[in-house]
Amino acid sequence: MSAEGRLRDLGIALPAATGPGANRVPAVTTGRLVYVSGHGPGPGPDGHVPAGKVGRDHTEAEGYVIARSVGLGLLATLRAEIGSLDRVTRVVKVLGMVACPPEFTTMHKVIDGCSDLFVEVFGPEIGRHARSAVGMASLPLDFPVEIEVIVEIGPGA
Repeated sequence: MSAEGRLRDLGIALPAATGPGANRVPAVTTGRLVYVSGHGPGPGPDGHVPAGKVGRDHTEAEGYVIARSVGLGLLATLRAEIGSLDRVTRVVKVLGMVACPPEFTTMHKVIDGCSDLFVEVFGPEIGRHARSAVGMASLPLDFPVEIEVIVEIGPGA
């Protein structure tokens, strides 16, 4: 099944894609690679954008949910850049950054929220990827999670 079909079957609606800001763009395509800029979380069910640190203001489980929401934003930006998620032939690399106190050491479990989403949407052969998950003292706008991704694409339809 196609990625767009999986989104429909899973009942996943993507948020609005982010636009350019200052001297940066949300994504750059060069050859068959698309580099999607780092994204933070969008508003949660309560309408507020999560802020603070995982391990202090958010549990690991809440961080997982936040990372999944960041993944949804990445997919929205990717779709806006390439036209259809069905063009993705491989999720190549994910870099997940978690704002956390020094004693928090399970950043990898937080970023699983995004990784698991990518496998759900693209399937394991396309969605599994190389990944880094690191802790940060702080992230822009007090985001608890920021993620960037590199994907490979095939020709457009």
